[in-house]
Amino acid sequence: MAIEKAKEHLRKYGFEDRVREFEVSSATVELAARAVGVEPCRIAKTLSFMTKEGPVLIVAAGDARIDNHKYKAFFHTKAKMLSPEQVTEYVGHAIGGVCPFGIHDGVKVYLDESLKRFDTVYPACGSANSAVELSIPELEMCSEYDGWVDVSKDETARKTD
Repeated sequence: MAIEKAKEHLRKYGFEDRVREFEVSSATVELAARAVGVEPCRIAKTLSFMTKEGPVLIVAAGDARIDNHKYKAFFHTKAKMLSPEQVTEYVGHAIGGVCPFGIHDGVKVYLDESLKRFDTVYPACGSANSAVELSIPELEMCSEYDGWVDVSKDETARKTD
């Protein structure tokens, strides 16, 4: 089960006990924000794309939208999201629970600049009814990220909480 893989991954960093599982769905930004009790922008959504080098995950603020020009400038290819079936196959989590924890080897993880305006954010944990609160330095550590990117539209990245 994907949530168990995510928890096992977080256990390496001492954060497994922070994982929250809900009686309600947290499969979308809006549902997750209601379940957690925060503004939607504080949900750290994980978007799945295919590049020439393979699948990548971009973790961004809940209100961020991908800027296709910025994406192409960084990744040197058009933004092509994975289908739900591809996400499960390539990443290891199903849509609604995609996160950078407990993913398949070879998947690169990038954190979008839109997250930097928050002290803590809430990514999913491998299921459509889970989340974990992490500070930005904790997210960097736990996600084993490959780098920061600026691929979201400026107007969303400049909003404040």
